[in-house]
This record gives sequence, structure tokens and C-alpha cells, in this order.
Amino acid sequence: MAADSAVNAVARLRDLHLERVDHRFKGLPPDAEGLTVGELAAERRNLFTGGFTTPVLALSAERLEHNLALMETYATRHGLAFAPHGKTSMAPQLFHRQIEHGAWGITLAVPHQVRVARAFGIQRIFLANELVDPAALRWLAGELGRDPDFRFICYIDSVRAVELMDAALAEAGATRPVDLVVELGAGDGARTGVRTEAECFDIANAVAAADTLRLVGVAGYEGEVPNASAETVGAWLRRLTALAVEFDKANRFADLDEIVVSAGGSAWFDTVAEVFAELPELSAPVLKLLRSGAYVSHDDGHYKHLTPFNRVPEEGALHPAFRLWAQVVSRPTAEQAFTNAGKRDAAYDLDLPEAQVVRDARTGEVREATGVTVTGLSDQHGWLRTESGEDVQVGDWLGMGLSHPCTSFDKWQLIPLVEADGTVVDYVRTFF
Repeated sequence: MAADSAVNAVARLRDLHLERVDHRFKGLPPDAEGLTVGELAAERRNLFTGGFTTPVLALSAERLEHNLALMETYATRHGLAFAPHGKTSMAPQLFHRQIEHGAWGITLAVPHQVRVARAFGIQRIFLANELVDPAALRWLAGELGRDPDFRFICYIDSVRAVELMDAALAEAGATRPVDLVVELGAGDGARTGVRTEAECFDIANAVAAADTLRLVGVAGYEGEVPNASAETVGAWLRRLTALAVEFDKANRFADLDEIVVSAGGSAWFDTVAEVFAELPELSAPVLKLLRSGAYVSHDDGHYKHLTPFNRVPEEGALHPAFRLWAQVVSRPTAEQAFTNAGKRDAAYDLDLPEAQVVRDARTGEVREATGVTVTGLSDQHGWLRTESGEDVQVGDWLGMGLSHPCTSFDKWQLIPLVEADGTVVDYVRTFF
């Protein structure tokens, strides 16, 4: 059955190129209607002259490859396994690119995302959330039973959740236990997770008493540490690793082939690498699992400022790979202009888009967007402030950098993968 699942997953990935181009997909050339995605990709159209309509989101082929390779190198250098958070892109093609670049598996957040990943053949999934929905647990029990090679790990942070999971899995006739990691909360007022080590042991004891569950490690998310700094994040991470050591001393990891210790969002993975390197030898080998996800496209705002590579420039640098192209559709005054890209097209939850370049509609010349600022977004319009002397005209294309990859990917179902000269070489399908 596992072999059949793998064959089906490969076919589904291949079949993404058989999907027909039509009105569902924003920005694609109207005259491509009816072509398959693969046929359109084979035409290698130019983003600017090949009939694409604005707004259109472009993903840089070169920068994507750079980011994938850089994080592979970083994880290997620091002895870390890597399960990048797939919620960022929800793009199976990128999941497989990440695995080809050394990822152990993919991290996800909710059952729907797990189903997408499984449909496209992802064999190792870390669910950075608690799973207590009976319907989802029935599905999971069936998936684990059908495929002995499928590895699934998820958070647990309460005895009540242990009871709910155990009851649902027992009712479903689960034949394999679900692997759990106790989630240590990042502090008072933080998000999910157990607040005290004593409660962690209560949960571990409850898991040990449940035949449908197995404790395999500890985990958490350091990005939720209040007043985060290298010192406060490091202190919390040492609590996490100390919990793993105490669990091991208490024989909570008996008969495991490996113990899982996991953390690492996109802002503090350097500190994670430093603290995880301090872990003493335990009763079984330790899978030190990093889960950063935003690196795949990086950005021009939030993560540009937060990335650990700013602190360790000798390790390399991620490159922002997204550019949103919109067209100037109104120029009512010398100080104001409007584009046709708004909240439906651009991430805006953390920062507004950044005006970067202008492509002149008459000449095709691309210049820096000096003196152009995005000041606001309506549903379908971008508000621009233009300084005196900036000759932005109706019809010009404005290329913008975005902040927050997670809320950039989710607005686009099919994203052109574009080389530096504007040639579109492929299309990335998302499933939100």
C-alpha cells in the first residue's frame, strides 16, 4: 500500500502541469485559456510582454534556489534536521524542492494542510499544533495504518488533550500509536504550550498510560518568548533542552530509536542552533529539528529585519524572492497615484508593500522607484505618494517588495516562477 501511495503522489505532482489555465488564476495571459500549465510553461513567455495581466505576483527562480540551498547548508553545518513550515507556501512543488534540498520532512499546522501534504507524497510530517478533532484523528489513524513508512509527530500540551486523542484513536481502531512531543510554553502570556515542568511530567505520565500514543520528545516555538532577545530566547531554549534531559532520566523515552527536540522559527534559528549544540548525550540519538519556513521566499520587510543571518552574516544571506507587479491606473495629482493591486493581492498584515522599481510602459525601461511610497491599500487599489519630479504615468508597472511570506502566498493559486530576464519557466500551485 505504501508503494501505491507513493506512485499516486508522484502522479498528482506531475498532474499539476496538466491543469488547465482559465479564469481561476489571477494574472495569467487571457490568450492562454485552455492550455495546460505545462504547455504554458513550455512557451517561456516574458512576464512583461507575454500577455500577463496586472496585478501579478512573481517568484524569482534564482532567488528561490539560492534560499533553498542556503538553508540546506546552514542546517547541515550545525547538525540540525530541518522540517520547514509548509503553511508558508502550501505548495507541494516547493515541499518537494525543500526535501530535495535535505529537509527531513515538512511542518504543518492544521489537518487540512496535512491532507494536502499526504496527497502529494510527503512521508514525514511534524504538526506544530495539538490535534483533538475526532474526524481528523480517524483519518490519521487510517493513514498511519495504510502506510508503515509514514512518520507523523504532533504537539501535546494538556492531559485533557491526551484523553481526547486516546478516546478518538481507540474508537478508530488505530493500529499504530501517534507520536507526540510535549510543547513547552514560551512564557506567561505566550501562545500555546505547557507553562510548568511539573505539568509537563503530568502529561508525559498520561501519554505513557495511553496505548494509542507515544511520547518521543519535546518541542516549542521560541518566537513567542515575551520580550524576545538572544538572552531570553536562549534561556527558554535551555529550559526546553533541560526538559528533554529530565524526561530521559525519568525513562520517558524508553525503547525509542531517536528522541525529538524541536524549535526554530525564522527569527531565532541561530540561537536554536547554539543551544541545541549544547545538548548532552541522551539514551538515544537526538533529532534536533528546526522548523523555519519563511526562508523559502524570504521577504522585503518583517523577515528582512528579523532574519538571524543579519547577526551571522558570515553564514550567508537570504534573498527576497517575491515581487508583486501592479499597474498605475490613476494619477489624479502630482503627489498621488493609484495602482490596481490591493488587499486581495498583497500581504499587508505586518507592513505595506515597498515600491522598488518602475517599468516604463512606453519604453520598457526599468528604473528605481525613487520618490514613490505605498501609503495604503484598499481592496483593489494601492495608494501611492509620489514626490516632486517622480514621473510615474498611467500604464507604468510598479514592482513591489512584500512583507510576510505566509500572507503573500495565500492570495495566489498559481504563481509564475520567473528568471531574472523576465522569462517565466514554471508555475507554483498553492492549496490554501
